[in-house]
Amino acid sequence: MRYSLLFLLCTTTLFPSTDTDKLVIELEKSLMAPCCYGGTVYDHGHPEMEAEIKALVEAGKTKQEILDLYKERYGERILAVPVAKGFNLMAWVAPVIIAVIGFLIVGLYLRTTRKTLPPTSTEPKGKNVPYNDEIEKELKAMDQD
Repeated sequence: MRYSLLFLLCTTTLFPSTDTDKLVIELEKSLMAPCCYGGTVYDHGHPEMEAEIKALVEAGKTKQEILDLYKERYGERILAVPVAKGFNLMAWVAPVIIAVIGFLIVGLYLRTTRKTLPPTSTEPKGKNVPYNDEIEKELKAMDQD
């Protein structure tokens, strides 16, 4: 009984219970804080804008109407996710293009290095090491000292 009450208390306080609360949080996550554009309204904690969003939702405005209102007021920069049209399409397409080019470069590099690598053995093949006799004499002389 005690655990079920604790669970009920936690779920009601951590998760919004009504559709308006969910819409307010969704809008706060969709809009950038206009004071510094350093994060969303939800992350930044912009109290004036939070109150205005809540009032607009309670007045019966839809999500798109509220987003359009802020877009007219502040420009497209206020949107946390850019609209995928025009120049903003590059924000969606460029990461994919860059990733494909990066994978191609890495793949070509790995393919060419496999073909051009010398044998991995460091020991000489055979006994044809130049000056081998002289090296052995000097090593023996160093061991005797």
